[in-house]
This record gives sequence, C-alpha cells and structure tokens, in this order.
Amino acid sequence: MEPLSHSFKVGAVLFPGFELLDLYGPLEMLGLLGDQVSITLFAEIPGTIESSVGVKGYADASIKEASTLDLLLIPGGIGTRTLVRENRFIDLLSEKACEARLVASVCTGSALLAKTGLLDGHRATSNKIAFDWVCEQGPSVHWVREARWVEDGKFFTSSGISAGIDMTLGVISHLYGWESALEVARRAEYLWNEESSIDPFA
Repeated sequence: MEPLSHSFKVGAVLFPGFELLDLYGPLEMLGLLGDQVSITLFAEIPGTIESSVGVKGYADASIKEASTLDLLLIPGGIGTRTLVRENRFIDLLSEKACEARLVASVCTGSALLAKTGLLDGHRATSNKIAFDWVCEQGPSVHWVREARWVEDGKFFTSSGISAGIDMTLGVISHLYGWESALEVARRAEYLWNEESSIDPFA
C-alpha cells in the first residue's frame, strides 16, 4: 500500500448488542500504534450504546458524518441478527465501506458486510458457531469455514470474537510490516495466532 501522509483514520461501528471484545480487542491493538492512528466510534445515532452483555460504549458521531476512513471496523454480536433486516443501516454501512480504504469485520460483523453485497465474489469467514446463519446472509460470498481470518482485496474478515485481535494484527502487518505487528503483540503480552488459515474452532 502507498504510505500515508496523515494519521491512519479508523472508524468503528457501534450498534445495540455489539460484542465487547469484537470491538475493543482490535481497537486496543490499533491504539498501541500510538499517534500513527486516530480512532472514532460511530453509530447510526450517536451516544451511549449497550453491548451484548450490558456494558455500554459511547459513539462519538453519526456514521453519516464519517469522512473517508482508512479502516472501517465492523464488530459482531447478537445485535447483528436484527440489523441484517434494517435496510437503512445496511445502506449506510455500504456507503461507508465503499469509501473506506480497508474494511474489517469481526465475528458476525461479516453478516452485516455480506448484506451490503460488497463481499459478493470475495472470500470471507465468520464465527463458526453462527457460520451457517452468516452464510445465509451472503449466498454469493465464498465463505471459508477453516480460517482464523481471511484477507481478500480490501476486505478482512475474522472468525469469532478473539479472532478479531489476530486479524487486526494481520491488518497491522499488512500496513506497517510483520515486525510492527509482532511488536504490538509483545506490548499487549498477546500470543498472536499469525497463521490465518489455522482455526482450531473450525
């Protein structure tokens, strides 16, 4: 990828019933890059958003206001089961995903991305417990069951929950090099599962 002339702009999408680690695991890894990145949390309606376990997050701005992002991050969670039927949200997500330089989904976040149609013809993966349901949301997607995460073009998709951390380190490696990803993992005291095709939960 071409080098950036600005801080790498990350936008993460919050929605009711998002999965905590899907969101904050990847953001922790990205945040350890320091001033190389800027992170904003977006939602359809800004404000306090309740996660799948009741702990709340705060969206700083409306997703409509998101200018072109370098990375759009889409977490999963039980809330995706409702959101796949909400056309207004899917249209907004599609618009921002089209504009973004890279798009990454965690867990059932790939179901939302699949509903936009942007994953059609691409390889992707998702949470193995919910895998069959996710596949139904994008029948034209080349779903990969045995993968910790999948990179295809500008799209990164990961398996369930903790796999989002491994995928994000893969994104960092893609952007800044393998050694940078290893350094972030070391600072987090995290054992990176860096082989994307090896998924013990498949």
